[in-house]
Amino acid sequence: MTSFRSEVPSPVRPSDGGVRGGPITPEMVSKLLDDRPDDGIFRVDRTVFTDQDIFERELTHVFEGTWVFVGLESQLRKPNDFVTTYIGRHPVLITKDGTGEIRCFFNTCRHRGAIVCPFKKGNQKFHVCRYHGWSYDSAGKNVSMTDEKDGQYPPSFLADDHGLKPVPKIASYRGLLFASVSPDVPTLEEHLGDARAFIDLVVDQGIEGLEFVDGNVSYTFDANWKLQFENGLDYYHFASTHSSYIDVLKKREVRRGPLEVKPWNPTETDPDAQGSFSLARGHAMMWSIHASRVYKLRPLNQDGKLLSTVQGQTREDKLKWMFRQRNLTIYPNLQIVDIGTLQLRTWRPLAPDKTEITSHCLAPVGESDEARRVRIRLYEDFFNPSGLATSDDNVMYELCQTGYGARFAGPTQGYARGLRPKSGEALNYSSELQVSPDRWTYGAPLFGDETCFHSGYREWLRLMTRDPSEG
Repeated sequence: MTSFRSEVPSPVRPSDGGVRGGPITPEMVSKLLDDRPDDGIFRVDRTVFTDQDIFERELTHVFEGTWVFVGLESQLRKPNDFVTTYIGRHPVLITKDGTGEIRCFFNTCRHRGAIVCPFKKGNQKFHVCRYHGWSYDSAGKNVSMTDEKDGQYPPSFLADDHGLKPVPKIASYRGLLFASVSPDVPTLEEHLGDARAFIDLVVDQGIEGLEFVDGNVSYTFDANWKLQFENGLDYYHFASTHSSYIDVLKKREVRRGPLEVKPWNPTETDPDAQGSFSLARGHAMMWSIHASRVYKLRPLNQDGKLLSTVQGQTREDKLKWMFRQRNLTIYPNLQIVDIGTLQLRTWRPLAPDKTEITSHCLAPVGESDEARRVRIRLYEDFFNPSGLATSDDNVMYELCQTGYGARFAGPTQGYARGLRPKSGEALNYSSELQVSPDRWTYGAPLFGDETCFHSGYREWLRLMTRDPSEG
C-alpha cells in the first residue's frame, strides 16, 4: 500500500476576509511577507500577486499614499502646455499656467465629474468640459458656467469655489515631476533620499536637462504590476529569457567586426562585475561593469561637444558611473534604464492581473543628430513590444501570473540570491557616489542579485500597514 505525506503549508488567504467578508487588516497584510535576513529568509506570499482585495488596498495605500512620478518639466516648456496621466485611480491634469507655474489638478469637471481634458498632451489656455461646457483656465480657475444666469442657482452654490480641485502635492527634482494625492507625505527630497545621486547620473548627461524623444509607447500585459517592478531590477533572467536576443548580438558582432572607438575610451580598471544598491522607501539600483564594450555604444560618446562639456563638469568617479550600465527604480512606479540608450518607463496597475506600461526614450536636450540617431536605434532595438526583448518579458510575466494561481505550492524561492553574508572580496562602490545604501551587493557578471527587490517589498509592507497620517 502506498502512503502519502503532505508538506504543503496552509496559505494565507486574505481574500477570505477581504471585501466579501470584512476589511483586510494590517495584521493580515503583515503575514504576507516573511522577512528574516539574519536567517537568510525572504519570502513573498503568492496572494500579493492575485488577490483583488489586496490590489484595492495597494491602490489606496501605495499608489495613492506616496509620491509617484507624473512627467518631466520639459514637457511643459510654454505657458498653457499640459499633460494628463493617472495617480492610482485618479485622472490628473498637469499644466503650466499663464505665469509659468506648474500645477496639478484632478482631471474631473466640478459639475458632473466628466473628464475635463481627454488629450494626453497639448497647449490650451482654456479647458472646456464636453458635457455641459464648463470652462477652466490653465491655472484651474473656473471661468465660465454655461448659462449661469438662467440656471437659478442658490446663493450658497454661487459662493462655492468652482475651480478644478488641486492635487495636494506636486514637486520637482532635477526636472522630474512627482505628485501625491495624499497630503500626508514627506518632502520629495526626503522621499527620494540617496536615490537623488542616481537620478543625477542620468540628468547630468545633458547640459540643458532631459526631454522625451517625440512619441511614446503604451501597452498592457496580463499580470501583476510587481512583476515589472521585480524584472527591472533582475539581471538573473537575461541569459535565459533573452537568449534569442543574445544570439542576434553575437551574429551582428561577427558580421560587423570590432566597433570603432570614438571619441573617448577611458580605461576601466575594475573587473567586469555586477551589483546593487538598496535604499530607503523602496528605491533600488542594479548595475554592471562591462568594460570591454559599454563605452563604445553610448550615445554620449557620439557627441564630442556634449561629452567634452560633461567631462569638464563631472568628477572622475561620477563620470565612470555614467558609463556603467544601470537600472534605477524609484518606488512605486518609475524605472530609468541606462544601458546604452535611456528608457524611462512607468506602470499603472489596472487589475491584479493587468498592468499598463508607458515607455519613453529619454535624451539630453540639444544632443547632436548623430547621438540622437544612435540613441533611437538602440532604444527601438531592445525595448517595447516592437523590440527584441520586451515581448520576452511580457510573456514571462503572464506565465508567472498563471503559475501564481497554484497558491498551495507555497512561496516562490525567487528572493534569495545575494542573501549570503558578504565575503572578503566583495566591493562596496557606494563611496564613489557618496551615498549610504541600506544594503549593497557585489558579485561576478552572472551573479543576478535578488536582494534589491527586498527594499520595494519592505516599503510595500510599510505603506500597506501604516496609519495614513504617518506620511
